[in-house]
Amino acid sequence: MGARPGPPPLLIACALGIEHLALRLGARGVRRGDGPVPRDPEDSLRPHGGESPEKREDSGTEGAAHGPPGRTPGTGSRRRGAGPDLRGASGPVAVLRTGMGPRAAERSVARALAGPPLARAAVLATGFCAGLVPGMRPGDLVVAEETRAPRGTVPCVGTEVLVEELMRALPGRTVHTGPLTGSGRIVRGAERAALRATGAIAVDMESAATLLSAVRTGARPVAAVRVVVDAPEHELVRIGTVRGGISAFRVLRSVLPTFLEWHRNVLLPRR
Repeated sequence: MGARPGPPPLLIACALGIEHLALRLGARGVRRGDGPVPRDPEDSLRPHGGESPEKREDSGTEGAAHGPPGRTPGTGSRRRGAGPDLRGASGPVAVLRTGMGPRAAERSVARALAGPPLARAAVLATGFCAGLVPGMRPGDLVVAEETRAPRGTVPCVGTEVLVEELMRALPGRTVHTGPLTGSGRIVRGAERAALRATGAIAVDMESAATLLSAVRTGARPVAAVRVVVDAPEHELVRIGTVRGGISAFRVLRSVLPTFLEWHRNVLLPRR
C-alpha cells in the first residue's frame, strides 16, 4: 500500500527580475510558522528540469502592459484597517521567474508543471500590471476574477479570500476586482482605452498565458494578483513616476503571506 500523496504545492509565477526580487525579499519576512516558503526561490525549480527558469527580462517597469483605499466590483474597492493574520499554507512553495511575455510564460509554466514535484501545484500569477480604470494609482492591487486572452478565458479560484487577506495584510491599500486581460506587447493611449471598453480593469503580458498553461496541464486552483505600477493618470513615461514604481515594489514585497493563506484555503475540503 503506497504512501498517500502530500498536499499539492504552490507555484507562484512572475516574469521580471524586479518582481522576483520583491518576492524573495518578502519570503525573508515570513515567519517560519506561517508556512513553507522557499529559502532560495531562484533555485526552487531546479530538481525537476535540471536548469533554472528562463532569465529573459526587460527594464521591468516601462509602459502599460506591466506592469483612494477600498474595493469596487468591476473595479471593486473596500476599506479595512485590521492587522495581518497569517495562518500559513500547506505543501511546498516554489517561485518561478518565467521571463517576459506570454510565450515565455506559457513555456516556463508548462515545463514546471510537466512532472514532479509540481505536477499537482496550485498556480498563482503575480507581478506588476497597468491599471485601465481612471482613478487607479500605483500600489493599488488587482485581484483577477478571470484572466482573458485571445485563446481563452480562465476563471480564478478563491478571489474573495485574496481580497479579504490583502485588505487585512495591507490596510489602506485599494483592492480592485474584475477581469485581467493579457497583451502580447506594451499598450498605451487608444489601445488602453479599447481594452477598458471590454470591461477589463487591468492588463499585463503574462497572467493570462500563465493560467491558460496551468489549466491545460491539469485541473488545479489558479489565481492572479497584480500590483498597479502604471495607470491612466500615472503613466511611467511621465516625469515623477519613479515614486509610483517604488510604491508598487513595496506592495509586491508584502503580498507573499496572502498567497500562502490563499493556498491553505483552496486546499480545504469543499462541502
